[in-house]
Amino acid sequence: MLVAGQAAIAGVVALVCAASIGLQAGLAAVVGGGIGAAASLAQVASGFRRSAAGDAKAIARGFYRGEALKIAVTVMLFVLALRGRHFAPGPMLAGYVATFVAYWVALARMTRAS
Repeated sequence: MLVAGQAAIAGVVALVCAASIGLQAGLAAVVGGGIGAAASLAQVASGFRRSAAGDAKAIARGFYRGEALKIAVTVMLFVLALRGRHFAPGPMLAGYVATFVAYWVALARMTRAS
């Protein structure tokens, strides 16, 4: 659900960038949002791949492993994006940062629910 929300918000930012700046800016925003969503997906897949119910150490290890993988995936994808094509860095960063909106909204909802 979180990754889908991130992708949706990145899509909105991409549409705004495409409409206001141009198609290349919209494409750069999609790439930036995709980087954020892919990194979150890698974190979730790595951090929760094993059942650790009741084992606090295993839960903490999974969290740290997932966070480290998220950082590595983010760096790797930004390097590939910036080396492979010449994307506009501003819109690409805007798309990436927009994925944090979904993350913080989800976190706020979870905090309010508990």
